[in-house]
Amino acid sequence: MTKKILIDVPPIHDDGLRLFEGIPDIEIVRYDRANQSLEEAIKDVDAVMVGLAIFDEKIINMAPNLKILAKHGVGYDNVDVPAATKRKIPVVIAPYANSTTVAEFAVSSMLALAKKVFPTNAVLKDGTYTGLKQVTGRDIWEKTIGIIGIGRIGAEVTRMCRLAFHMSVVAYDPFVTDAWTTAVGARRVETLDELLKVSDFVSVHCPLTPQTQDLIGEKEFKSMKDSAYLVNTARGGIVNEPALLAALDAGWIQGAALDVLEVEPPSQDNKLLNHEKVILTPHTAANTDEAMSRMAVMAAEVILKVLDGEKPLNVINPEIYL
Repeated sequence: MTKKILIDVPPIHDDGLRLFEGIPDIEIVRYDRANQSLEEAIKDVDAVMVGLAIFDEKIINMAPNLKILAKHGVGYDNVDVPAATKRKIPVVIAPYANSTTVAEFAVSSMLALAKKVFPTNAVLKDGTYTGLKQVTGRDIWEKTIGIIGIGRIGAEVTRMCRLAFHMSVVAYDPFVTDAWTTAVGARRVETLDELLKVSDFVSVHCPLTPQTQDLIGEKEFKSMKDSAYLVNTARGGIVNEPALLAALDAGWIQGAALDVLEVEPPSQDNKLLNHEKVILTPHTAANTDEAMSRMAVMAAEVILKVLDGEKPLNVINPEIYL
């Protein structure tokens, strides 16, 4: 009997697709969001490789044969995990596939902010450059970086910042132990406020949950150093955008680099889009050839494993197997 696999990843790396080649009972269904609804695409499928589409309870329940939701990456805030759990459908992520990649992006964003890469590029290109002191950057050597969420990616950022730039690292994460934080090279603090007050750079690496929605708002920005920079490569919604705009305009912080926003892509009237103190990128921190290959391969491998009746690793809702 043919098993249908819905691919919600435009584009998916060829390395992932190759794993399905030559398997006679597998049919690949590509979700063409421009020309079809997700409701239409998900009917009769046995597995989904999840990208950025929203898989809520209504969508999940439209697929009576569904056996696995495999995330092409690690963030699963677009999947209704309780709804999947009710159906005993495993929700699986691809840990470590993009950890180093996103960490590199976060550090490069921090460097771009501190070294004023975009402002200096702009004045040179528009012919308004007047001399060395027109735009002055800052060193990151031996500065303090605060990591919000010191899991896989946060730990990689910690390693890079300590080894390459001799930075001090403080971390806020209520879900990890002091032993873990110390082992990866950071000092754990008990409150977010404590982290914000001492950090020259703040890098966000926690998931978007009801508890982290608007985690950084007006109160938090006012707690930061007025010389500090914010980097968010996690999820839009963790940083309150109106509060960020107010913080930038009032000088509560120096600048921000955002790879994620509450609405993606942003509307043209989003005031952050052309703000001189903001670097915006379109959710591309994990978009390298190497990371895209790893994510596609890991998701494809776990889909095939589950369709063969095996129990997968890296399951978000392991209680379905109890």
